[in-house]
Amino acid sequence: MSLMKTELQKMLDGELYDASDATLVEMRDKARTLTAQYNLQMGKPLAERNDTLKQLLGACSTIDIQPPFFCDYGSHITAGENFFMNFNCVILDCAQVTIGKNVMCGPYVQIYTAYHPLVAEERIKGPELASPITIGDNVWIGGGAIICPGVTIGNNTTIGAGSVVTKDIPDNVFAAGNPCRVIKQINPDKTEFV
Repeated sequence: MSLMKTELQKMLDGELYDASDATLVEMRDKARTLTAQYNLQMGKPLAERNDTLKQLLGACSTIDIQPPFFCDYGSHITAGENFFMNFNCVILDCAQVTIGKNVMCGPYVQIYTAYHPLVAEERIKGPELASPITIGDNVWIGGGAIICPGVTIGNNTTIGAGSVVTKDIPDNVFAAGNPCRVIKQINPDKTEFV
């Protein structure tokens, strides 16, 4: 006898799921309450804000997310040490979002694990999909960049402002554009600025 998967399990396994499932709605409502509380703490000391972030994200150490910040669940976001995210960023964490250490995001960065069927007939039925996103160590993501579902960004990489990242980006490169593409390799022995 096979057990039926919950909508949460389907979501995290990358299968079609029903986002209106009561458990998922309850989880999102809890995250909305915590993000609203966090966003009201703008101007308060980082340590005080991080108490709320720990409730939202679970274990977090030296991270600094400038309010306002928005996410779907919070519980599917893992961030390494020295993570910085500037104002007005969004993480739709319907699948796992893994962020390495020393990652910096400019304002208005959007990280989307969620997506929908392309065929309109299927899409209007309401099912959703999600694919995990992984961001390596020492990554800089410029303001207004959009990271699409299923993308991996390699270590020591810089994503230019306003980029739309639709495919994996390797280690040690500067990538930019819509769609985002590798512009050049980064030479660790040379000081360069974007």
